[in-house]
Amino acid sequence: MNNAVLALLVLALTGANLPFLIERRLWVLPPSNTGEKVFAWRLVEWLVLYFLIGWIARLLEGRFAPPQHQDWEFYAVTACAFAVMAFPGFIYRYLWRPHL
Repeated sequence: MNNAVLALLVLALTGANLPFLIERRLWVLPPSNTGEKVFAWRLVEWLVLYFLIGWIARLLEGRFAPPQHQDWEFYAVTACAFAVMAFPGFIYRYLWRPHL
């Protein structure tokens, strides 16, 4: 079970930063004519990854024990934690990387 938790944390850290590192829209479509994705696309991708990784976590929980019912507080805390995990990618994209 420790390996599953570690793998989930690595997956969440990678998934939270992925929208800030890849220029393709939804990881498949080419970028627009300006060459860079707008922040709205990055936010949509971030939300998709948040729910996808949450679904994977729910599946992992179901393998070890019956899944517990969660209220809105759980989702608010996990969304904030996912946002904190995305901080390195945000810093790289908007503050650290030289703009051309």
